[in-house]
Amino acid sequence: MEFYHTPVLLSESLELIDIQADGTYVDLTFGGGGHSRAILERLSPQGRLFGFDQDSEARANAPQDARFQFIEGNFRFMRGLLREYGVRQVDGILADLGVSSHHFDSAERGFSFRADAPLDMRMNQRGHLNAAHIVNTYDPARLIAIFRDYGELPLPHKIAGRIVEARRNSPIQTTLELTEIIRPLVPKSDENRYFSRLFQALRIEVNGEMEALKMALSQSLKVLKPGGRLVVISYHSLEDRLAKNFLKTGNFEGIVQKDFFGHIETPFEVITRKAIVPTEEEIQKNPRSRSAKLRAAARWKD
Repeated sequence: MEFYHTPVLLSESLELIDIQADGTYVDLTFGGGGHSRAILERLSPQGRLFGFDQDSEARANAPQDARFQFIEGNFRFMRGLLREYGVRQVDGILADLGVSSHHFDSAERGFSFRADAPLDMRMNQRGHLNAAHIVNTYDPARLIAIFRDYGELPLPHKIAGRIVEARRNSPIQTTLELTEIIRPLVPKSDENRYFSRLFQALRIEVNGEMEALKMALSQSLKVLKPGGRLVVISYHSLEDRLAKNFLKTGNFEGIVQKDFFGHIETPFEVITRKAIVPTEEEIQKNPRSRSAKLRAAARWKD
């Protein structure tokens, strides 16, 4: 069995999701199955676990366990897909939003700027939109918005300008072609971070990641039982901001609503007042955990 993802903040996430042995749980980002296997170890024969992943390759990692159900699908459809299995509410939801090591290490998928590969970046390989389509067909204004909003890159208009100029001569087809086109804009001392954000921006657009996360978080309000836990591990400021605002206020803008008496109205009791980050020991063992932030909350009991 291929095990291609070292679970990040494993002990912390298991503690915060507060597993009840006979409960029902959801792993929204199954990947290599690290978190799922750890959850299964804590469940009784009556417990249930549903693992979501839109990448068909992840199915190979599904444990042969009667308590586990692999669901090949985008977690933006969590509520509807769970209903197909007769499940309306669960005791806990875990979302480890990071791209799996498998995706970065599989050069042919085009997620990494470190290897030359087709500009793909699709998590769901049946999807129609890939990174090559974006860089070769999106108008300048749309490209600027992607690099500004999803990559938080400086001078996004210059990035878009170089792409538009280059594609006039021939389509941009590979990761190496793209990095060479953008390289004149990249600070020598910050090359890795710059290209990481550039590829992050394209990957988010290809996979509709921000919209999917908003949909899943919104659905958690109906899927979680009163007292049920929501645990989110994010890897960049865009994800973390959405998670933080939603857990604190129940909306993505972070707008605090108060009742007539001035009490804050929120669907969650926040458990992590500050984001939990990996220890130095974990970062040394798994450098890709470096940017992880964990937040958790419990659905208010009725």
